[in-house]
Amino acid sequence: MYQQLAFNFLSTKDFMLPCLNKKLFGLDCPGCGMQRSADLLLHGEFLAAFKMYPAIYPILLLLIFLATNVFIKFKFGHQLKLFLLFATAATIIISYILKMNNIFN
Repeated sequence: MYQQLAFNFLSTKDFMLPCLNKKLFGLDCPGCGMQRSADLLLHGEFLAAFKMYPAIYPILLLLIFLATNVFIKFKFGHQLKLFLLFATAATIIISYILKMNNIFN
């Protein structure tokens, strides 16, 4: 009960930043939906978080790896970091292209 009350009291929706690109040009940027997706993750809605912003899971994997790599050095850490970086960038670019394709078609 107290945990649910704390979640409702400390709603992250009150602190979300607006997208400047969307305000100025009326188009989503490649990062649009990331804050809402992170909010959905915090509330346990994993599928909705993926639908909101598909790159949330590669970003999460990359952040977890980078945080652990500070304390634990992996044998192929540099290669794994590059792979995760490229996978994250590719996911962001592909999902943005698909989103723009749906908007303009």
